[in-house]
Amino acid sequence: MKKQFQWLDKTEYPFTPHYYRINGYDLHYVDEGEGPVLLYVHGTPSWSFDFRNVIKPLSNHFRCIAIDHMGFGLSDKPESYDYTTLNHSKTLEKFILDKGLESITLVVHDFGGPIGLNFAINYPDRIKQIVVLNSWLWSAEHESDFKKMSKVLKNPLLPFLYRKLNFSARFILPKVYNQKPSKKTLKHYTRPFPSSMEREGMVAFTKSLLNDQGWFQELWEKKKPIENKKTLLIWGIKDSLIGPKYLRKFEEGFPNSSTLSLADVGHFPQEEAAEQVAEEILAWN
Repeated sequence: MKKQFQWLDKTEYPFTPHYYRINGYDLHYVDEGEGPVLLYVHGTPSWSFDFRNVIKPLSNHFRCIAIDHMGFGLSDKPESYDYTTLNHSKTLEKFILDKGLESITLVVHDFGGPIGLNFAINYPDRIKQIVVLNSWLWSAEHESDFKKMSKVLKNPLLPFLYRKLNFSARFILPKVYNQKPSKKTLKHYTRPFPSSMEREGMVAFTKSLLNDQGWFQELWEKKKPIENKKTLLIWGIKDSLIGPKYLRKFEEGFPNSSTLSLADVGHFPQEEAAEQVAEEILAWN
């Protein structure tokens, strides 16, 4: 199915669109190149666009597949839908199984961590190795930073700001870069959400931070099937949300890991240091 997105810069994002039908809606994904599978799983409020400058060089060596979660990017955004983090993971599971993907290098960022690694824990035989960029896989509910943030998350004004002002994409996303994105780049994170009715996916992720801490901790406690897999940790050290202490916990919990620390990079290494990220993944393979 061909869909038109007039705002999309096809030079910047030159990929052929693909759609996967699920629950009566279309999930968009990128499928570029041939070879071993690199499967990219994004967080919020992003989409496969944030991996574009990693996919471009690596698609010369791998089959690069990057989904847009339902409610994000070029996927459908129904106002009424199950946008829970667990359902995103179930959708990813169905996508992988239906496409017959095996020997996967799983590349996860932000909420893509629990979404993608939940699949990996349940289907470890399909996962060859793992790349983690600024993410998590455990509860933060007892941490002082989370306790402060939870007060904001519980504020009834927050969903209004997300729906009416596109707050996550317009204001939060540029704040977590160390090097501020250009207006041209930022447009590609705001324009996928043109109306308040199409912003429920972002609202749901704020609810997940409040409601799913127990599930995140369960994943950490169930990680044994994947904890010894070859793992590459790529971390923007200037990330104000998911900083070095998260990296250290991954290093302790995944003993077969190696690390690329990016001292002057924020929450989006794949955006701020795309060339270095792509080179590291290629050399690590």
